[in-house]
Amino acid sequence: MASTQNQPIVRIAPNNPVFDLPVIVGIEEGLFAKAGLDVSFSATYADREKDRVGRPIMSRLKEQLFDCGSADSYNVCEWASIDRLERGNRGGNIAALRAAVAAQAILSFDEALQVPRDLADVPVMVQELTGSHYTTLQMLESAVGADHVKIEHGGLPQMRWAALQNRTARAVTVMEPFISLGLKEGAHIIAASFYRGGEVISADLTPEQRKTYYDAENEAVDRINGDFYKYAHHVAAHAKGALQPRELLRAFVRYKHVDYYDPTLFGRAYDWMRARGLTEGQSEHAALVVG
Repeated sequence: MASTQNQPIVRIAPNNPVFDLPVIVGIEEGLFAKAGLDVSFSATYADREKDRVGRPIMSRLKEQLFDCGSADSYNVCEWASIDRLERGNRGGNIAALRAAVAAQAILSFDEALQVPRDLADVPVMVQELTGSHYTTLQMLESAVGADHVKIEHGGLPQMRWAALQNRTARAVTVMEPFISLGLKEGAHIIAASFYRGGEVISADLTPEQRKTYYDAENEAVDRINGDFYKYAHHVAAHAKGALQPRELLRAFVRYKHVDYYDPTLFGRAYDWMRARGLTEGQSEHAALVVG
């Protein structure tokens, strides 16, 4: 974190617009500035779209920006926030559960794939070690058994949607705006699951600055909930003109004030990760989460 003469500067690494919307609105509506913070994104969404399939996790844009000190915060799914910190994100902690409560949905055009049980041994395209990956495991394990869950690693959500469109993938897991776009184009939902994420934040931000930041973000949440379609164009823009803002279905994303990531929720996520070999299981809540 840097500071000008008058305002602390908080640089945010971009995730996807559906998850970043409260930050976008907070900047657009001047809520952070009113609170005495200079908040901006440290890269563009166009920059993020250059992330390639197969790139090492810590070399992807948001992790790289945070690790090299070019960003003070980013949001990522709950399980990935734990994973990234364990992989060595510089002096970071999970400061809160993010404001976006979003669905990941498994989509298909294949009429033979209608319910989760139909996906036994059928590859489902996800992005490795992100929300699409973790939620797919959770949605399918109870339906087909862990041995019959088949994961195919794709790239960013727009890449997975393109693979579904051109039928090089039978099933993909995506979030908004690609759920609404898929339904518009005739795809169907096989399964869907809502989840939150963790706000990873630098230790350089003081507790007072964190509180100021989240108070302003919560005010942005209130504005989004008061008139979602005033801001929906930011999310629909991710579909590159294929979906109009009013075609974005309100059912697959909602926003609430950020919450403290308490030990019980952390423990449930961590135990699940440990049981599947997604973490070595050497961390504790107090080591990764800041109050």
